[in-house]
Amino acid sequence: MNGPECEAILIVDDDEINRVILSNIFQTDYQILEAENGRAGLEMVTRLRDRICALLLDVVMPEMDGMEVLRQMHQQGLTQEIPVFMVTADPGASTIRDAYQHGVMDVISKPVVPYVVRRRVDSVVELFRARRMLGAEVERQRDQLMLQTQQLAEMGVGMVEALATAIEFRSDESGEHVRRIRDITTYLLSETPLGEGLTEDEIQLIGVAAITHDVGKISIPDAILNKKGKLTPEEFEIMKSHTVKGAQLLSSIPQMRGHSAYHYAYDVALHHHERWDGRGYPDGLVGDQTPIWTQIVSLADVYDALVSKRCYKDPFPNHVALEMILDGQCGVFNPRLLEYFVRAEPVLAQLYQSTRGA
Repeated sequence: MNGPECEAILIVDDDEINRVILSNIFQTDYQILEAENGRAGLEMVTRLRDRICALLLDVVMPEMDGMEVLRQMHQQGLTQEIPVFMVTADPGASTIRDAYQHGVMDVISKPVVPYVVRRRVDSVVELFRARRMLGAEVERQRDQLMLQTQQLAEMGVGMVEALATAIEFRSDESGEHVRRIRDITTYLLSETPLGEGLTEDEIQLIGVAAITHDVGKISIPDAILNKKGKLTPEEFEIMKSHTVKGAQLLSSIPQMRGHSAYHYAYDVALHHHERWDGRGYPDGLVGDQTPIWTQIVSLADVYDALVSKRCYKDPFPNHVALEMILDGQCGVFNPRLLEYFVRAEPVLAQLYQSTRGA
């Protein structure tokens, strides 16, 4: 229960004299609230629940009796927040049993003995206050833990993004490359049927995974990574190893293994060079043996490489890059993926308006 510390005792009794007697017992240390029937009392409990420390409740009253007030409070969970004391001149066995079944803390017989009533009520009020303070502390610690968890997750993503960006700069490419791959991937999953069955949270995690697709290039020598001419067969085999090395790198980072994006990131790093016809690497996967999100990252990576400046080439116009992909000059892709990519390409091309030549 949140809000200010409770400060009031609510007395619900249709007899004014009884209300005065009970008020005199507690008025030195509590604010006194009064209601002359059960319906008015229940309305005050609902409206002022954060202020009420205890409820002293008569049984026999007009409009709504005390037992009905207690039943409704119990149904609403209010007896877990506010201790209820039933004050009655006729505490029969059935009344007492029914009261305890519905969450009453104590049954006090009339006429009341002031010091006994005060002691019994004060003890329970202190117990509820302590429980409330403990609950607030647990809630505060839970919120703090959730914040720390979120900060650690953001830090992990930031570290992976920084690593991926550093690799892009090392290969003489713009750090915007990894962000565009992420944006293309999340757009295709969010705005086309390709993402059917995925939640928004899962799509965002896949976007994080897309950032990691080339982390294995950290193991590739500069002479190969930045070579301006065509790679020799031996050099190409070394370049291809960045897929396996990337997956190994991600699996060697404990914080990454514990991240929700790890499953996606591992597969993206390992398989983003697989092709629909099985002629990709490193495992020669065919068709949908490669998950759709990794297929999307693969296509986004090819498209971005074509329309961006690299150390070994100038950028191709977007329409030329699209024709090269559709003609199979960059490997074979999922026909359904190509269909939706072509539809989305005019929107995706806008990502390059301010970064052309990067």
